[in-house]
Amino acid sequence: MDLLTSILTITIRAGTSLTLATIGEILTERSGILNLGVEGIMLLGALSAFATVFYSHSILLALLVAMAVGALMALLHAFLTTTMRANQVVSGLSITLFGTGFASFLGQRLGPATNNFRLVGLRAERITPLAPAGLKDIPILGALVQQDLLTYLTYLLIPLAWFFLYKTRPGLWLRSVGEDPQTADAMGIDVVRTRYRYTVLGGILIALGGAHLSLSYTPGWSENITGGRGWIVIALVIFSMWNPARAIWGALLFGGINAVQFRLQASGTNIPANFLNMMPYIGTILVLVVMTWWEALSKRVGAPAALGTSYMREDK
Repeated sequence: MDLLTSILTITIRAGTSLTLATIGEILTERSGILNLGVEGIMLLGALSAFATVFYSHSILLALLVAMAVGALMALLHAFLTTTMRANQVVSGLSITLFGTGFASFLGQRLGPATNNFRLVGLRAERITPLAPAGLKDIPILGALVQQDLLTYLTYLLIPLAWFFLYKTRPGLWLRSVGEDPQTADAMGIDVVRTRYRYTVLGGILIALGGAHLSLSYTPGWSENITGGRGWIVIALVIFSMWNPARAIWGALLFGGINAVQFRLQASGTNIPANFLNMMPYIGTILVLVVMTWWEALSKRVGAPAALGTSYMREDK
């Protein structure tokens, strides 16, 4: 039972950054904007958060800076795709390339002189788990409470995002913009403002996912700290069928396989380490393929109809 609780604890911790970023991407895509810059935004969020906490020793300030960086990058994407009507795929990929390169560049120059100006290998304050004394020793339940503040935020964010999308009028307006912007515009909904608003909000959540990596899950900064998680997020959005309530299951799947492969490596198994490192990605891809096939077969694919298309009022 202790082993199961330990694996579940790591599973939830590993899935937190993915869940935050996936919900952010769902909100963005529900407005009709495809953001393939998730990997770049997560990297910049992770870098800015760690660099800020290293020099300021303030977790709160680090999170705020990461959110601001995510908002800025998402605002750039919204400007290019909504105002300038650039191709959304090209814009998103450009942000990923820029974010990856710029994070690597800054990571080698923002550190102290004593470390050759590199941030790699440095330690700073981290977000520590908050486990109530009376609950942390309870099997299974202990895994849910031995988590940090961002994980607790994720617990709240999942039902709130679902309720917002499906039970509120602003959520209905958001979904209508993603499904049929012409009709939404005719009903008096500001399509451009809606797309800007939720693209920026999505960027904030994506950057928080990156900040969780460098402040909690793997405290510190290293090259490519996200390890391709931004692309896993894109897959999880499809896996969840753009439904926040289903996003958690994909994130837990990735986190669970990740936790198991760590255990296997620690146990000294004869399985090659490179193959074990591939397991979370292979498992996620296989489940994604099966679920996409099943959803297509049952004709319940949930992609917003206007996803990836530009809209301006003069198109009417």
